[in-house]
Amino acid sequence: MTLLGWTQILAFALAVLLLTRPVGAYLHRVFEGDRQPLPRILGPVERCAHRLCGVDPRAEQSWRQYALALLVFSALGVLVTYLIQRTQHLLPLNPQDLAAVDPALAFNTAVSFATNTNWQAYAGESTMSYLTQMAGLAWHNFTSAGAGLGVALALARGLTRRPGADGAPSKTIGNFWVDLIRSILYVLLPISILGALFLVSQGVIQDLSAYRELTALEGAKQILAMGPVASQEAIKELGTNGGGFFNANSAHPFENPTPLTNFFELLLIFLLPAGLTHTFGRMARDTRQGWVIFAAMAVLFFAGVSAAYWAESQGNPALAGVPVDQSAGNLEGKEVRFGVAGSALFATVTTDASCGAVNSMHDSFTPLGGLVPLVNIQLGEVVFGGVGAGLYGILVMALLSVFIAGLMVGRTPEYLGKKIEARELKLAMLYVLIFPLVTLVLSAWSAVASYGLSSLNNAGPHGLTEILYAYTSGAENNGSAFAGLDANTPWWNLTQGLAMLVGRFLMIVPALAIAGSMAGKKVVPAGPGTFPTNGALFTFLLVCVVVIVGALTFFPALSLGPVVEHFLASAGRAF
Repeated sequence: MTLLGWTQILAFALAVLLLTRPVGAYLHRVFEGDRQPLPRILGPVERCAHRLCGVDPRAEQSWRQYALALLVFSALGVLVTYLIQRTQHLLPLNPQDLAAVDPALAFNTAVSFATNTNWQAYAGESTMSYLTQMAGLAWHNFTSAGAGLGVALALARGLTRRPGADGAPSKTIGNFWVDLIRSILYVLLPISILGALFLVSQGVIQDLSAYRELTALEGAKQILAMGPVASQEAIKELGTNGGGFFNANSAHPFENPTPLTNFFELLLIFLLPAGLTHTFGRMARDTRQGWVIFAAMAVLFFAGVSAAYWAESQGNPALAGVPVDQSAGNLEGKEVRFGVAGSALFATVTTDASCGAVNSMHDSFTPLGGLVPLVNIQLGEVVFGGVGAGLYGILVMALLSVFIAGLMVGRTPEYLGKKIEARELKLAMLYVLIFPLVTLVLSAWSAVASYGLSSLNNAGPHGLTEILYAYTSGAENNGSAFAGLDANTPWWNLTQGLAMLVGRFLMIVPALAIAGSMAGKKVVPAGPGTFPTNGALFTFLLVCVVVIVGALTFFPALSLGPVVEHFLASAGRAF
């Protein structure tokens, strides 16, 4: 652990902090303001999009209408992307004459990108044509992020809206189509364009040329893949989609060539999730509410990155006593241009957010270093989290925290002046239980079935960690993986697809139902027994609830995986 490494981590955290307020204010103006930015330029484009889609921007939806619109839109997106993959050999922009994608893999990939997971059981440069990458995968990077952003705003509206002038409570939570169009037009598209131009200036490629054959220094022939990389790279990070144009993801020099691009991509990942906390504070008419959520996320982030950096700086315990110089830490699976600090920071950020992009191989981390990204996902990816998903996830946890606080003081819990009753708690518990149920059931099944075990390249606790990580990543829509698992089999493609669908939509629906239930409630004035939710005490309680829920659910499985592996490696035993 070096001063330079800590400087890099602290500089990143400071940059996120400084950007949170302006980004949050901009998002609030886009979605809740009376006048959107650049009205003379983007206003006509938005109105044209509404007319083409038959959308009345003044008509709001109930939570059921909002959920139905999102589900139908996502289902059609899965179908279109599946068809593009299955017919890519007949379509243009296929410079390598790539064949049609296998049906099971096409299903898995279509679901993966529609759910903002971007789990990839294939090598992008040798499987997907340029048209598939752009019209199928990059398109989903915008729409899935926009959908998640809409859900977060819908839940925030349900929690923060007050009765109208006539005193009647609101029963609507916004309009899905308006939120989706605005998220793409005012937020995702302009930032992605600027981000892509910056990445191109730093050496990330962006072209439609054929692959190039070069002669290496040793005289051997080597094929260099080309393609529209920078445009996909910008939105995959900004939309916390993850995935990659190349199999090596952000470890590939054509995707992430320098430490500067590495820092920039990290900022893109946290930019919108952090900004949304301030947006929520503005919607609640108390910015301290947003800063409390930001503080809870920041505490968990620093705990994770500190543990990961420490573990990777110690070197691999399995090599203790072997004449190998590990003074620079555990460099296995890492790019030298990023080093231990840059790799540990990227691994923490990408699993804190629902991103899944990687600049190093998590499978090559030390047992405790690999434990950090796994635990980050299992906390529900509420440590800033994905675009939208992080905010609506942490708000569900906030409701549970307020309920616990209400039990302590012996009165009905309230959040932002609205009472939390049995219906909201049942929905919150449904939200919390879906993820571990899918993850643990499918992990246990694959750990005992021959068709699940056949994909492993490692036995013992490390192999169990690979299985657990795969379903954790899929069900929580992260998309990163331990690389020792061959997931491109019918069993893994189909079960991962199921995990991603359940983890996305069966968690979104309860969140929207909570929004609808809370939107119809009147605001009650705070009393002497009201637990304050805008101070340090609530930050502490929120952090504890997030950690306890994750620890109680997954600790037994983690004990059999990375924890056992660490002790075996420290004892010098094979694993």
